[in-house]
Amino acid sequence: MDQVVKVGLIGFGTVGTGVVKILQDNADVIARRVGRKVVLDKIADLDIATSRGITVPSEMLTTQVNDILDNPDIDIVVELIGGHEPAKRFILQALSQKKGVVTANKALLADHGEEIFEAAFKTQADLGFEASVGGGIPIIRSLTEGLAGNRLTSIMGIMNGTSNYILTRMTQEGRDFSDILQEASREGYAEADPTLDVEGIDAAHKLVIMVNLAYGTPLPMSAVYTEGIAKISTVDMTFAQELGFTIKLLGIAKCQDQVIEARVHPTLVPTESPIAQVHGVYNAIHLVGDAVGDIVLYGQGAGSLPTASAVVGDIIDLARNRIQESFSRVPATSFQWESRQPLAIKPMADIESRYYLRCMVKDEPSVLSTISGILGKHGISISSVLQKERKQGQPVPLVIVTHRSLERGMQSALHDINSLPIISEPTVFIRMEGTE
Repeated sequence: MDQVVKVGLIGFGTVGTGVVKILQDNADVIARRVGRKVVLDKIADLDIATSRGITVPSEMLTTQVNDILDNPDIDIVVELIGGHEPAKRFILQALSQKKGVVTANKALLADHGEEIFEAAFKTQADLGFEASVGGGIPIIRSLTEGLAGNRLTSIMGIMNGTSNYILTRMTQEGRDFSDILQEASREGYAEADPTLDVEGIDAAHKLVIMVNLAYGTPLPMSAVYTEGIAKISTVDMTFAQELGFTIKLLGIAKCQDQVIEARVHPTLVPTESPIAQVHGVYNAIHLVGDAVGDIVLYGQGAGSLPTASAVVGDIIDLARNRIQESFSRVPATSFQWESRQPLAIKPMADIESRYYLRCMVKDEPSVLSTISGILGKHGISISSVLQKERKQGQPVPLVIVTHRSLERGMQSALHDINSLPIISEPTVFIRMEGTE
């Protein structure tokens, strides 16, 4: 066994730069933890001319990824280029040569994870992806090791920092979504194309990965109901606060009687709850286990060094395994490969929730009784009502909070309500969690 563990890095962007910095700055403590030196042998990137603000020997840089993949001396390959291709090809090639692989590629794992997990299983090669969910938050290791003795009944949390940053500022400043999004893009908190973040797709990718690990079942992205934050208005944030709630974009997974529900959408949560206290670009994931009870993991969900911290943690884990010649000690999928099984997925129409409704109604008698009658016809009972003062000749908001009811019934009720001549615009509805 060599006296060093050699690492090849594919992708020298923001996170890749953070990985190099940590490996350089903390080389001594990493070596003490591993028992051998962990050295960066090669960095592959299409752009090796631009300065990253750190110093690396010129001979370490290459534009040819095969200088890493075909090098028998490199033990661990780190993929940080993102996207589906060529990232998937690089990962599968490294695994086929029994190299350990570390990746932060959540979209790839969500869409093609089964193929990659199977390749790791067949070659008995290590695969680490802590950085794919929650940045520096150790959620993957919690699911695969720390909480492995639990049956997890639910996973719920803020899984996208950009959306949380936007919602936080909307709440605190009373400004519209579009204005805050433009500023977030200028300030670097949102991508030039923020679709994956604000439409909930990034959070859905992460939820797919966590469900796979928590419940030992593959979950296709198409099975995750996904709704973004573009429809959220400051009007609804104000009403939510009056009712004692805060609006957050949540990823939610629950398992009951071997049936999985998985969804991402804006959600009203009680203002005093831990999730409601998470502001800015921070993430928080609330887990409930049958033995451990409630656990909340909180931290920076993105950024160069927080994400690089998770990558380096995986490098250390894989290096230890390599030294001990113990591969796949913890299965990449948390459950033994042959023990995983597909579970039924609950249709969105069958989920139960409480609901916040804001109807813009004409100022006429019997409005409330008409709307409550429709809700009652569809099996939905009202918990509370909030109605502002009348404005002569103008539509007024009528806010209703319901008891728990089926999504199917709510969608049917909304169709009937929006068909009423007293409704001036489509009714806003937002699901609720953390209550009764």
